[in-house]
Amino acid sequence: MATMVDYQTERATWCPGCGDFGVLNAMQKACVNLGLEPEQVVVVSGIGCSGKMSQHFGGYGLHSLHGRSLPTAQAVKLANKDLVVFAAGGDGDGFGIGMGHFIHAMRRNVDITYIVMDNHIYGLTTGQASPTSDVGSKTKTSPQGTVEQPILPLQLALAQNCGFVAQGFSGNVKQLVTLIEKAIRHKGFSFVNVFSPCVTFNKVNTYEFYKANLVDLDQDPNYDPHDRVAALRRVAEANNLVTGLVYEDPNRPSFEAELPGYPDEAIVHRDWTLRQEDYETILATFR
Repeated sequence: MATMVDYQTERATWCPGCGDFGVLNAMQKACVNLGLEPEQVVVVSGIGCSGKMSQHFGGYGLHSLHGRSLPTAQAVKLANKDLVVFAAGGDGDGFGIGMGHFIHAMRRNVDITYIVMDNHIYGLTTGQASPTSDVGSKTKTSPQGTVEQPILPLQLALAQNCGFVAQGFSGNVKQLVTLIEKAIRHKGFSFVNVFSPCVTFNKVNTYEFYKANLVDLDQDPNYDPHDRVAALRRVAEANNLVTGLVYEDPNRPSFEAELPGYPDEAIVHRDWTLRQEDYETILATFR
């Protein structure tokens, strides 16, 4: 059985204190707790500080293009349904150039887990306003304070009827591990947004800020994560500053379950040997 050591690679190169360390640790622990071997797991990442996740995780990894981790991860899963597939990215990667893919991934509902490290800033390019930067955020691209309204990931996912919506905090790895385990077990597209502080370029949305302001839905005995309308209301009332399982629809079938003719056996296990008669047919089309 795999241990944390099996999921460790070379030393991660994030800034000391970066929230992405907590996310990496939580992903590894979740896989170990579920008894997954590294060769059973694939991490597809985009561009940005979060893009290093595919090389630091310790399983199979694929570093895709900017904003393109989701279509790549869906292709991997559909080609080999036996794999556990993560897409990993940041708020800039996922909610900027990758926003269209996010919407359609929720709509399509392929059985993958999407983890977004949301630090409200473009960290890799040294501190520009991102799609989730709060109004008034002073950055290199908004020295007087940004006037654009931020993307609201949880409300967007709930409005799109995403089958699994959760939010974690890299300062609470124990809860984040539990959320990722639930996301992996969920059959369909799972979205886990994570507040992952950038200690270098964002001096507002810090560990101290989140510890003082976050509301833990998992600790509320009256909260029902299966009521989507109530979830929307609760998230809005808390100004998106919640953690825990926000919403899950366990009855929504995955894309694979709904797709006519989708094989029970992984596509990669099929015999793809090119028969002579097929070769002749293909050759004839070019004559």
